[in-house]
Amino acid sequence: MDQDTKETPELPLEMVVHILSFLHPSDRREASLVCRSWCMASQDLRFQKNITFRFPATASSVDLIRGLGRMSRCNLIISQLDGFSVSRLLLLEVGLCLGSKLQSFAMPGSSITETSLLALLPRLTSLRRLDLRGLDSLFMSGAFLSRNKHRDQVKAALSGLEELDLSDLRYLSNITFGRLTDCTPRLRRLSLAGCHIAFQSFRDPGYPIEAVDRSSSLSLSYLQMLLMEQKSTLVSLDLSRTSMTPVSLRAITQVQGLVLEELCLHGSKELTDYAVEVLVKHQPNLQKLDISACPRLTNRAVEAVVLGLKTLTHLSLSHDWRITEDGLTDLLSVSSLRSLDLSECLHINGTEMVNSLERFGVARAQLETLSLKRCPYIRDSTVFSLAQFFGNTLRELDLTSCVNVTDLSLRSIATWLKRLVVLRLGWCKEITDWGLLGMEETRKCEADKEMGDKGPRFTRTFGNMGFFMPPPSLLDEQPKPVTHKELLKRQPGTSLLALRMLQELDLSGCPKVTDSSITQVVRYPDLRHLSLSTLPEITDASLASVAQHCRSLTSLTCSHCSGISDHGVAQAAPYLHRLQHLCLSGCGDITDKSLFLVVQQCKRLRTLHISRCQKVSAKTVDLLQSQLPFLEISTANCLHSE
Repeated sequence: MDQDTKETPELPLEMVVHILSFLHPSDRREASLVCRSWCMASQDLRFQKNITFRFPATASSVDLIRGLGRMSRCNLIISQLDGFSVSRLLLLEVGLCLGSKLQSFAMPGSSITETSLLALLPRLTSLRRLDLRGLDSLFMSGAFLSRNKHRDQVKAALSGLEELDLSDLRYLSNITFGRLTDCTPRLRRLSLAGCHIAFQSFRDPGYPIEAVDRSSSLSLSYLQMLLMEQKSTLVSLDLSRTSMTPVSLRAITQVQGLVLEELCLHGSKELTDYAVEVLVKHQPNLQKLDISACPRLTNRAVEAVVLGLKTLTHLSLSHDWRITEDGLTDLLSVSSLRSLDLSECLHINGTEMVNSLERFGVARAQLETLSLKRCPYIRDSTVFSLAQFFGNTLRELDLTSCVNVTDLSLRSIATWLKRLVVLRLGWCKEITDWGLLGMEETRKCEADKEMGDKGPRFTRTFGNMGFFMPPPSLLDEQPKPVTHKELLKRQPGTSLLALRMLQELDLSGCPKVTDSSITQVVRYPDLRHLSLSTLPEITDASLASVAQHCRSLTSLTCSHCSGISDHGVAQAAPYLHRLQHLCLSGCGDITDKSLFLVVQQCKRLRTLHISRCQKVSAKTVDLLQSQLPFLEISTANCLHSE
């Protein structure tokens, strides 16, 4: 047989699956369109564990649901469901096409009827997570699951349910709560955040559980009963934004046999230091604890957590304004700690936390996520020291609105935190082009006698254009706390471009950042989310450059950037094939032309924000919404009529 007529042998399916496993999900979807074998490989079970499809309830969604029937498993989020025919048809198709394949189901912003949901639930035999958050229409009458026939059908289908979200239900009562949880006997995670729970009506820890109150609201007694019945499986409980009292928390944590791993008490205004001490004593296996926005907590609560929770991995203390620097002295001695949220702790400057790190040695925490958002006393010396100590582990750093952070912090971040995936620097108003570029500012800029003054000059401190790497000796130093004076002497000149793993970057509200740095530094092939809002000095050049060099973007925010126009959108749109969320609010030079370009080029676009774009017409928006039912367009107070 002639060599030219031989057919190229196909790779085994297992090998194609292995190759696709190295791709990002968005790339894998593109690869699935190449040929039939690649399409089959992309549908392998290992790629379908966490796929979630989200769309509004429209007539066009029916065909989409039928198409999903080819998948072996999936997760659904359908918004804006109601009691009308389209929504009833959608739920019917979900049951028929996905009943045995659906793993997770949520209906945000919906008002469905009891009849519709009770017709669907018995078909969802593989459901592992059910989100009924805010669906007051189901519980208002108090008749939900009142018939034995319905309860038996739902219990048969939901016997394997592991996660149940009942947050923000105003009409959840003992009776409806008992009926529903009786159908879910193996819960692992339960959320009652924002529900009205009658903690105050609790009489005494010895009050007999058989004599539970059957009032119109959910009572502590009923919650205790559930915990006792499902204590062998339940590991996560969310009671945020409830009227939790110290006595009630003690009653919950002392349920015999209950071993919690995750507890969220965000916004529990009555929570006290003593209650936290009791909590950690009776639930020492907690790994995730959220005691944020609890205004009565002090350093004593933090000390109790440090002493009592030796396997803690995630801790949130945000908005706890009575916690001071002294309370953080030993916090990082919890070696298992991986995530720490100190956002809006107004009396924190990080000094004690940094000074103690050297004392803990290798036994210190290995933080992967750190939030210091809106901590006004955080300074460059703190950021520099933390960057040294957590350089090998930190993946996410949030310094939003840290007003005293300057270019010196940027240089330390770029030098030490090479593995960062998320970096938020929004509203750090002292950050400039010099810091992003890793350059030393030339303060005396004399005008060139021949060429004239062409603006500020940039002087490279170290290395070549691109990475601006500091001397190896700096990287080889042992981590140690530094003072602000010592930091001024170091000035490692590393460009932010060194953060090659970055997937999210927020530079919003940094008015000293211009095209000079954005076009040179924001060049991340894996960047997914970028926010450049309220940057008055950037123009179409930045938008075009970002699009060309960050082609993996799924979310781009450029609101209130007066220098961006249709010209920039025209240059950028052809490169943004993966874009799903675009915000151009307040960009006064954006017109109908940009909308048509974006819709034509960005086929995956799901949300488009054009508020306060005075040159966009209502007629164009109406046309796009009629042609693209899956596209959500936000147009508040911005349109002119024709």
